[in-house]
Amino acid sequence: MGKPSAWPTDKLNALRLGRRLVVEVPASGAGRRAFVDISPVAVPEDAEAHRQGWKRADRDRVFRLKHWDYDGAQIDGWDYDLGAVLVREATAGGEAELIAVLEAWELLPEQFLYPWETDDPA
Repeated sequence: MGKPSAWPTDKLNALRLGRRLVVEVPASGAGRRAFVDISPVAVPEDAEAHRQGWKRADRDRVFRLKHWDYDGAQIDGWDYDLGAVLVREATAGGEAELIAVLEAWELLPEQFLYPWETDDPA
């Protein structure tokens, strides 16, 4: 895939602040929709910051990545997980490992959006 791309600054900051990012990817077939999400793993320090009313930035976060394939007819409802299939998942121990996982999955950082900018049901 070549040299990995750098994260857009706003998205990198979002990850460091513990916010989730999502990208829609090709689904397994007709009538299906698929998404990959990156969820920073929360630690006790995040909970304490939340109790105090702020978000804690962390350059050394651990990230969980999940690739879900959904029944497109269910995606807008309460039962979006009916017929959903977890295609793959990974854990990345830091930003460098996150880039390595994305490269292995043939994804680029600049493809990721905030969840509200996508149709991701989770």
